[in-house]
Amino acid sequence: MADILETIKTELPKGSVSSINFEGANIVVYTENKKFLMEGEEYIRALVNKIKKRVELRAETDLLADKEQTEKEIRKIIPEEAEITQILFDQQRSIVVIEAKKPGLVIGKAGSLLKDVKATTFWTAEVQRSPAIRSKITENIRSVLYLNNNQRKKFLNDIGKKIYKEWDPSKMDEWVRISVLGSGRHVGRSCFLLQTPQSKILIDCGLDVSAQGQDKFPYFDAPEFDISSIDAVVLSHAHLDHCGLLPYLYKIGYEGPVYMTTPTRDLSALMTLDLIGVAYKQAATPLYSSSDVAEMVKHSVCLNFNEVTDITNDIRITMYNAGHTLGSAMIHFNIGNGLHNFLYTGDTKFAKTRLLDPAATYFPRLETIQIESTYGGRENNPQPKREAEEELINFMNNVLTNGGKVLLPELGTGHAQEKMLMVEEAMREGKIPQVPVYIDGMIWDINAVHTAYPDFLSRNVRSQVFQDKNPFTSEIFKQVGSAQERKAVIEGGPCIILATSGMLVGGASLEYFRNFVDNPKDGMCLSCYQPPGGLGRQLQEGTLKEVTFQNEGKEETSPIKMQIISIEGFSGHSSRSELIAFVNNLSPSPKRIIVNHGEVSRSLDLASSIYKMHKVETVVPRNLEAIRLR
Repeated sequence: MADILETIKTELPKGSVSSINFEGANIVVYTENKKFLMEGEEYIRALVNKIKKRVELRAETDLLADKEQTEKEIRKIIPEEAEITQILFDQQRSIVVIEAKKPGLVIGKAGSLLKDVKATTFWTAEVQRSPAIRSKITENIRSVLYLNNNQRKKFLNDIGKKIYKEWDPSKMDEWVRISVLGSGRHVGRSCFLLQTPQSKILIDCGLDVSAQGQDKFPYFDAPEFDISSIDAVVLSHAHLDHCGLLPYLYKIGYEGPVYMTTPTRDLSALMTLDLIGVAYKQAATPLYSSSDVAEMVKHSVCLNFNEVTDITNDIRITMYNAGHTLGSAMIHFNIGNGLHNFLYTGDTKFAKTRLLDPAATYFPRLETIQIESTYGGRENNPQPKREAEEELINFMNNVLTNGGKVLLPELGTGHAQEKMLMVEEAMREGKIPQVPVYIDGMIWDINAVHTAYPDFLSRNVRSQVFQDKNPFTSEIFKQVGSAQERKAVIEGGPCIILATSGMLVGGASLEYFRNFVDNPKDGMCLSCYQPPGGLGRQLQEGTLKEVTFQNEGKEETSPIKMQIISIEGFSGHSSRSELIAFVNNLSPSPKRIIVNHGEVSRSLDLASSIYKMHKVETVVPRNLEAIRLR
């Protein structure tokens, strides 16, 4: 650590550096010299080329213009057409965040306007897009990062000190192993511990929302799991079976970083806050509090796709598009400076959807991959997406024209937005009647996050957003924000309702189902993964003739008369054929494939097929098993 800081000091002109801080794996040089602040970028570029690390030049806080004057200057420099919605100050790090509806107009040609802000105020300006849909929750999530600037600065500096601390390269050749703490031969509670002699990295930390008791949680009682020894957490995406227990880690004493994409940060905060709300509605004690969610956000370190960063002194990661949900990432681990290269795919979609581009398949180096198998069985090849959409459109037409309501239980993140895009286009093109489309549960706030990060969306949707034709802001969509509004929807006329949860495990969708189940005019389409034994799976299999609900502490039983269909073609997971195509297209080809996140038969079936096709080692570990990667 001392060597790299000393190198920086010696490479820069005398008197130009007042202090140097780490921000994770990046390095920030602070200066009180106004001339060097504006003209020192040439030295910084030369420095980056020499040490091969990101280095940024900022002003010391004493040099900064006061906040009121800075805001006036920003509004003078940035054209009104940019539509600034918020200006946030991170004073201890000398950063001002400008949030605007049109961030390109804030940046200016080749960053000229941001340079003008720096030259006038000495603040380093960062830009973020305002959500096209207003959400108080997402605004609060963003503001959490700036509530305690000193704490955030110290936290990032401490990460850097750990990354750059001295270590013994001779220890690097001993071993690399991964332990399965959850989702081994099972869907839910994804959690893995990646270990080297130097590092312990937790990959995902999820819940099984459909399970009971201890089966809901990863195996934190495994002997190798010690919260005090975890160096970093890496999160693939913001579904509860991957992110649901992250705030709990901070509740029980974890103080380190969690690496993820920016959309995943916002979405995982939304999802975990919603989990707290659901617990209160069910008169249960939440697993953690909103302050624990805030700690998760404060300790987040966000990366873009294809951005390389060190997370410990012997592990470097790069995130790649997984195609599963907004900001979902496959994580490539470069361990021991090339000793071993491991790819954790998380959940993937190797097909272009309306919402997202397909999962990436090219990586610089690759020895082992760990792949999901949610739909890895031989029977898991659903109809093509176009046929699935046509089937759903026909179903909705039949229900709506007969005076009924259509219920679409959805996963709030990804699945619901894909459906919204389909419904918006079908209604615009006259394929289904013009009826209200009600959005209930966390979907509305999650839509707001989607509108804030169009760069993570498919090219087509991104283009619509940039042209002010944002499909998520269509007038056909109506938010359901209260019990009274939900009651009006239930008692009203024909409509389409998108509501969480997609598995009919609590949430708004179960409330609608309870009210519609005995009406033969109403219809429901199940298109999310339904866990074995759950209500959704039983409805799919047609084994239920009636259903019992808990209503205000009393049991009530209703016959199932509503029309129920199941369509798998909308899944954000890869089908069996897409999983095999993904493996076939990997470059370079891996030498070992670990299969997880699937029911037992599906995981074993996929592993067997991949082995027969590629003659590579395939492993299907159980929970609590460990695999030596090197």
